[in-house]
Amino acid sequence: MEQLPASEPKPLTVAMLIYPGMTLIDFAGPQLALGLHGKTHHVWKTLEPVVSDTGVSVNPTDTYGTCPRDVDVLFVGGATDPAWLMEDRETMDFLVDVARSARYVTSVCTGSLLLGAAGLLDGYKSSCHWAYIDALRALGVDATDDRITKDRNRLSGGGATAGVDYGIAMLAELRGESVAKVTQLIMQYAPEPPFVGGSPRLAEAEVTKIATDILAPFVAEGIRIATSVGRERKERAVAA
Repeated sequence: MEQLPASEPKPLTVAMLIYPGMTLIDFAGPQLALGLHGKTHHVWKTLEPVVSDTGVSVNPTDTYGTCPRDVDVLFVGGATDPAWLMEDRETMDFLVDVARSARYVTSVCTGSLLLGAAGLLDGYKSSCHWAYIDALRALGVDATDDRITKDRNRLSGGGATAGVDYGIAMLAELRGESVAKVTQLIMQYAPEPPFVGGSPRLAEAEVTKIATDILAPFVAEGIRIATSVGRERKERAVAA
């Protein structure tokens, strides 16, 4: 194992998109891991509190206009219903602008749909929540439900709880394996789920059906919007 650095390196800078209805754990896991090693900018259109899917509010620290552009990491978490934001031009433009100079462009769960809608996953492979794989593919992305996917400077995590895995994997990229391992231990990240079945590959068929039925309306809307966004992007590319 490599040696830990003798002195503390320059703090990391991380731009984390937050938005109404976002999945809180998508944000909280990565923020904990990366925030232990630098400054996380929580970015939305305004500085008003942003209410997450659980009703817990997160306070933005920056707006699209004040967020720094020379960040180490651009991060986008997901939501059960991310479709509405895929058509938000202001948000898409912000992501493209920050991605130009970010060292890494990253996501967890359905955050990959937002990166894909912005054109930031063209030619890249990306993880996504298992239920939304077809929506991501509708954007022309090589999609997978793998826990972690790294493709050059794109790093993505699968659904929700993969955010902790993502944060530790991101630290390994930025600070090295030793720092990542120490952080994992400090966080006491040693998952022992009470049941086997956190993915369709492991879950019982009836459990998978119930979960699929619950998510079906959101997935259908995601596919519809992703198909529309993908078509519009192709048309703009041809026109250009």
